[in-house]
Amino acid sequence: MYNPFNLINKTILVTGASSGIGKSIAIECSRMGAKLILIGRNECRLKDTFSLLEGNGHTYYCCDLISEEETSLFLETCPTIDGLVHSAGVGLTLPFKFTTASKLKRIMEINFEAPVLLTQKILKNKKMRTRGSIVYLSSIDGVLTGHIGNSIYSASKGALVGIAKSQAVELANQNIRVNCILPGRVDTPLISRKNISEEQVNANKNLYPLKRYARPEEIAYYAIYLLSDASTFTTGSNLVIDGGFTLL
Repeated sequence: MYNPFNLINKTILVTGASSGIGKSIAIECSRMGAKLILIGRNECRLKDTFSLLEGNGHTYYCCDLISEEETSLFLETCPTIDGLVHSAGVGLTLPFKFTTASKLKRIMEINFEAPVLLTQKILKNKKMRTRGSIVYLSSIDGVLTGHIGNSIYSASKGALVGIAKSQAVELANQNIRVNCILPGRVDTPLISRKNISEEQVNANKNLYPLKRYARPEEIAYYAIYLLSDASTFTTGSNLVIDGGFTLL
């Protein structure tokens, strides 16, 4: 049966695949028939994701994308890909007056510079096929909302939106599409590690019309759409997945 959303015969590279949204994207893409290349910094958790993939032909690399040396070594063995999902990233809650140059540099390196430079190296080394798809995991905090203590994080995610639009125009002549996914709050281990009570979490969930956070697989389904042939006329877009949060 014809299914424009399948990823059969596509090779997809997912960064940040060791946990959270990246892990879910990798698993769900494998279920749609893709061959996965996983990148993460925690080898133990990366192996766990790898063990949950369906199908054959998958690989994983333990790599810190901030390191130019490690990234270059990875690219030497990286096969040609059809899709690239940038899910690696970190959060930071910090009142703006406590911002320092080192904290700003660290967040921008991980959330902005690393994915952008990986994309540049993949394109320069002709590692992406024509009709390829690049997906950046941004956030509604990057362009649509503001929260106390989120200045640096929001800046890093907003920067992805800006560069993705220019990349979409520049790469269109190669039929390579570039899009961003803008989630609201997602129920991942990152939430449980934050120093907030269950009562605070529930109060925050009530700010969403659907009264809950997104599940990681719900973000993965949007990534599948953008990686598949169902979205061949979609580029330069920001797909908002926030349970209606920005409507209020």
